Amino acid sequence: MSVSLAEPVQRSMTKIRSHLPALAALLFGALGVLYRLALILMGVPGSNSDEATFGLAAKHIAEGRHTPIFLYGQHYMGVLESYLAAPLFAVFGPSWVALRIPLLVLYALFLFAMYHLVRRLYSPVFAAIVIGLLSLGSERVVRDQITAVGGRAENKVAVVLVLLLTLALACGTVRHRLPAYGMVGLLAGLALWSDWLVLPYLAAAAVVLLVASGRELWGRAGAALTGGLVLGGLPVIIYNLRAGPGEDSWTVLWGLADSGGLTAPLRQRWDGLVESVPLATGLCPSSGCTGLHQWFTYLYLALLVVAAALAVHALRRDRRDRDGRIRAVTQLALLAAAALTLYAYLRNPTTATEPLANARYLSVLQISLPAVLWPLYAAGRHSWGMLDTNHRIVGNLANNVVGVIVLLSVISTGMFVRDLDKLQQEETQARLLGERLQELGVHHVYSEYWICNRLVFNTNENVLCAVIGETVGRGLDRYPPYREQVDREPSPAFVFQSGTIFEEGFRRLLDDGDLDATVTEIGRYRLYQPEQELRPR
Repeated sequence: MSVSLAEPVQRSMTKIRSHLPALAALLFGALGVLYRLALILMGVPGSNSDEATFGLAAKHIAEGRHTPIFLYGQHYMGVLESYLAAPLFAVFGPSWVALRIPLLVLYALFLFAMYHLVRRLYSPVFAAIVIGLLSLGSERVVRDQITAVGGRAENKVAVVLVLLLTLALACGTVRHRLPAYGMVGLLAGLALWSDWLVLPYLAAAAVVLLVASGRELWGRAGAALTGGLVLGGLPVIIYNLRAGPGEDSWTVLWGLADSGGLTAPLRQRWDGLVESVPLATGLCPSSGCTGLHQWFTYLYLALLVVAAALAVHALRRDRRDRDGRIRAVTQLALLAAAALTLYAYLRNPTTATEPLANARYLSVLQISLPAVLWPLYAAGRHSWGMLDTNHRIVGNLANNVVGVIVLLSVISTGMFVRDLDKLQQEETQARLLGERLQELGVHHVYSEYWICNRLVFNTNENVLCAVIGETVGRGLDRYPPYREQVDREPSPAFVFQSGTIFEEGFRRLLDDGDLDATVTEIGRYRLYQPEQELRPR
């Protein structure tokens, strides 16, 4: 009787142990989502005019005023994030919270999809570890995940889902294959509309699809895939059919790749890359990376090579096993996409100028994180119970490196949390500016780019702003109607952050013209109301 009782208990314990990785991943994912939800409700990371432009587009969509294809003032970045927020704006009104909640949902979906992808490619335990890392979040990482900056949140989800569907199609676990092919095309098309930075990952996914389903794509499956791709990319297709000379997406993107003629020595671009990789992966704070963090870039590149070698070995070993072969090809595709992304980043001269800001272009590397870290986990796992001293040394070293990576991620997340009060104060100051201007009856102002659309969104378009540059000339107005209305105002005001180069340029303009202006202090900002009519020169 004791034996008969022991067997069910043993089976139950085995079943529980088999579910532990999924339960751990669920716990890590829930903590990551709750952490980001708390940040959204607290108003951090701080907003800016780029994000405000997505919010204004969402407001216009919700009100039925516009149906933009691209972000105002651009011809290449889609506004899917604005369309996702528009229903919430229609129900609850415009707000930063309503703008960011859809991105939080996308982040949760990304974690869910990543767990299943890593589980299929590697192992359940490793998948749980990856979700644990992705649940952490430094300022740079969180900003790319839950602020409306275009292409980052939705494209990572799209790529991972495309890979999951491709694996499912290859393994024959999909009953309705044609709709699945259509969904793959739809997700790819939507991703291309949102942001072309994801192109290396879509190209990698296309290779996996060709290897997995090459013959099938010549028939109805290919037609379904093409139909989905056209449907997802329809906004881009419609725009480019109507675009004038020099305004098509390809010409604009080519101009951006050219960086406006900017050049930088390879050494400076390399230094920018060395700092950007740990920033994008959440190993250092947004204030900058020290040498302790920068070693990770060299490790990352070394692991890319080692992981590729392991995947090639697995591909040769499993060449007669279809499922194993497809897994190895997918692993190689993830590594190739990461390498292409790094190469494109290194080619761009702006990498050398602002690595702290430009690290956002490497946020897609999160998709390849498990493929890069797998050699470390594999080395540590295979050393368990090994009697061979060399294996144990290598395994212990790998485990220690993983421990350092986790520790640095925790520390950078903690530093971000530590500075939340400071970030909240800055956001409070920006909202106070809008409130005070409305109280003073000021509804038309000139200001710098990083104040303007943020101010317009914070005031629900009750204060309109036109952009001026450092020399008080005309700046980049993403939404020209604001400029037109401010220019028609008889006595527009000027707003600057105290002590900035923009304020200094404006004060020189006043001195040169011997003009007077009433100055009002509003927190960290100054409001100038000239006694005579004054326009940007």
